[in-house]
Amino acid sequence: MFRFVQLVTAAALIAGVLQPPHASAQDTHLRVFAAASLKNALDDIDAAFTEATGIKVTASYESSSTLVKQIDQGAPADVFISADLQWMDYASEHKLIKPDTRLNLLGNRLVLIAPKVSKIDKVEIGQGFDLAKLAGDGRIAVANVKTVPAGRYAKAALEKLDAWTAAEPKLAQAENVRATLALVAGAKTPVGIVYETDAKVEPKVKIVGLFPEGSYPAVTYSAAQTADSKNAASARYLVFLRTHTAKAIFEKYGFSYLIKSMS
Repeated sequence: MFRFVQLVTAAALIAGVLQPPHASAQDTHLRVFAAASLKNALDDIDAAFTEATGIKVTASYESSSTLVKQIDQGAPADVFISADLQWMDYASEHKLIKPDTRLNLLGNRLVLIAPKVSKIDKVEIGQGFDLAKLAGDGRIAVANVKTVPAGRYAKAALEKLDAWTAAEPKLAQAENVRATLALVAGAKTPVGIVYETDAKVEPKVKIVGLFPEGSYPAVTYSAAQTADSKNAASARYLVFLRTHTAKAIFEKYGFSYLIKSMS
């Protein structure tokens, strides 16, 4: 009986998303603040959401830390999607989101990349991994290790593998993970640390190593409606992120889908 109720509830939610909107003018446009690493996948999802509902989406992509601070300073946003739990926790603690709408949605992996033309290839990453030596006279591209999720994951991995002390002086820290990716794609640095999904959308780089599972906290993307949003479309958008359509798009780009899709 409980399973039947779950299915009926899910079907009703999906039907509500797909039906043509009967809402105010404000509810025909949605503002989404999302982690930079989501850009390619979320652009496709936003297009599918607009096609299904008629609601237009404007997405702003930056590091999760930058976005949550912008929201805290009054920037208009309806939905916030963070690349880690810490910044979503921050948003919750500062009453910037509606906690009951929070959803842990996606996972990702941390990888080592090099320019496509690099001679570096198939690096074994493990305890005692000497990233500083691998970089040679060059720098190591990472996102800001104090504030940006990708950078914090990278620092945690390097510390766990006893590679941090030697690598830290060689770090070239960028404002977000896509800026990190650009440094390697442009051969400004010989190596960099990004998410697997970022590496897959940039033809000018190659993955040369995978950071072992357990060497850094699990990468978890969390989504929620912002506290100040009165836009009914935001709830519909969060439901859409749980559909088979969204799941298929996220998985196409290499994200792991952490929840069960509803239709």
